[in-house]
Amino acid sequence: MAGFSDHWTFAFGVLGNIISFFVFLSPLPTFYNIYKKKSTEGYQSIPYVVALFSAMLWIYYAFLKTNTTLLVTINTFGCFIETLYVGFYLFYAPKKARAQTIKLLLLLVVGGFGAIVLVTQFLFKGAIRAQIVGWICLVFSLCVFVAPLCIVRQVIKTKSVEYMPFLLSVFLTLSAVMWFFYGLLLKDFNIAIPNVLGFIFGILQMILYVMYNKKEEVVIKEQNLPELKDHVIILEDDKKKLPELSEEQIINIMKLGSLVYSEKNYGNLNEVAKNDKVVSKLQTVEA
Repeated sequence: MAGFSDHWTFAFGVLGNIISFFVFLSPLPTFYNIYKKKSTEGYQSIPYVVALFSAMLWIYYAFLKTNTTLLVTINTFGCFIETLYVGFYLFYAPKKARAQTIKLLLLLVVGGFGAIVLVTQFLFKGAIRAQIVGWICLVFSLCVFVAPLCIVRQVIKTKSVEYMPFLLSVFLTLSAVMWFFYGLLLKDFNIAIPNVLGFIFGILQMILYVMYNKKEEVVIKEQNLPELKDHVIILEDDKKKLPELSEEQIINIMKLGSLVYSEKNYGNLNEVAKNDKVVSKLQTVEA
């Protein structure tokens, strides 16, 4: 029975690694938008800094426990990719946002993580140390799942899903399910409990995406309708200005044009004749 449970634990751990791999990659469209805009306006670095700090904590926790190789593998990749995200954000961020991100990095990654390692190494030993670090991991994992709430607030405020990547919400939800069962089967509630909240927040984000994405489509259609009406009015005005002509009217217009043309030519011929008479008179006078 224990062997069967171990197989399921390993299976959920592997699935958790695979899905979490995509979770870490899901912000790539966001950073592609930042690259195109050459600006981080509308985006925040808090989720990425908190995720980096959380991944570092889980690696530390995994080294204090046994049978946690799958935690080490995925969180090592998480540390690497989150570091790249934060660096990319700092490169394109304006001065104020860059300064805030650096302060947050120093506070959490350098000061916070360093303090946790020092305190737990010198004040606690054995299983108690692992338990204390596990509680800290639990708290900050909850912070990772709560961090996207600032994006949720922005979505509700602006009624736009531009800054909330849908893929991230989907993969976070699936990842939460896998890691919940992994922690449950491993009997490690520090892993299982945060993922309950992760599942709830993931579902919430997907619901908001569906709601406000439909509203955006309706707004775009409503904005386009007046333009179409204007075009129709212009066409109707053109028809009024240019009425259709019958065949008889066209023939009469052509006849009138030919008469005008002939009168002009007749006038020109008279002028030429008069000029010839004046020239002949001048020639006789000179003679």
